[in-house]
Amino acid sequence: MVQSGREAFSTLHSSDFNATLRFSQQAPSILSQQHGSSANIFSIPTAENPEQHVAMEMLLLACLRAGDDKSAKLCLEQLSQRFGPSNEKIMGLRGLYKEATAEKMSDLEDCLREYDRILAEDPVNMPVRKRRVAILRSMSRPLDAISALVELLEAVPTDAEAWCELADLYQSQGMSSQAIFSIEEALLISPHSWNLHALAGELLYIGASSAEVDTSTCRLISRSIRLFSRSIELCENYLRGYYGLALATSFLLEKQSLLSISQNDSSFDTQSLPTLQKLNAFAIKKLHDLVKSRSSEYDEWEYSQSELIAAKGLLDRLKESAA
Repeated sequence: MVQSGREAFSTLHSSDFNATLRFSQQAPSILSQQHGSSANIFSIPTAENPEQHVAMEMLLLACLRAGDDKSAKLCLEQLSQRFGPSNEKIMGLRGLYKEATAEKMSDLEDCLREYDRILAEDPVNMPVRKRRVAILRSMSRPLDAISALVELLEAVPTDAEAWCELADLYQSQGMSSQAIFSIEEALLISPHSWNLHALAGELLYIGASSAEVDTSTCRLISRSIRLFSRSIELCENYLRGYYGLALATSFLLEKQSLLSISQNDSSFDTQSLPTLQKLNAFAIKKLHDLVKSRSSEYDEWEYSQSELIAAKGLLDRLKESAA
């Protein structure tokens, strides 16, 4: 059965390669159908449905990921025929196709030069600007990618996705404070995104746990606990939020001597010991329940198996440390 655009998004955004591969394997039958077929969501009927083009784009990306370059090219040609080769989105997808099929570094350098040429003529072409950032990163030029993203955000400061990408780049370079600032900017744009709250909590936790443990560590961990708590408030069954909450509260409970010092300092705003204990017990129980239910429903949660494995590992470690 052909997937709708919504289902295609769900498939492609999954971490499971098998799901993407299964979707890409539909490409020959989808592409062989006539445009006028009303049974095919990818056709272009009289009353055009925008979702069909979203699904075609997702099929293009799935084919590239699965290594089916021929089908990916056909998808690109259909989209280009519909929207025109000068369409900004099509230019970005064409660049993505060239990047994915590049065989040597010189091919990527050619792509980069093409992006520079396009941007010299049209500096506000956002799809190409974003592809330029991606190719710089793939060429192991993270500092250039950061500079390109900063330039992009100066022009479009409300692009939450770009702020998240910048946070990831900063974190990859060990620039934790800049990464946290970037993800907080994304949160200002999307304050109800539970995944961004959890991501901000993760960055704070990583920064605190990798530094020398002192009273300032408590403040960072306490902030991360609030962010993880907010993420599960926004999404009741968000496994990653409970994972972070269990991890952060356990870390702080192990440092009770520092916790006592920080709580006696009015400049610190940390949770009380009873509150931490309740949050920790709640997070562990909820995490256990989610792992148990989703492990028994493999087909429904196939895409998040890596998260389930990580959650099981954390529960095992916490159980051992409590023994």
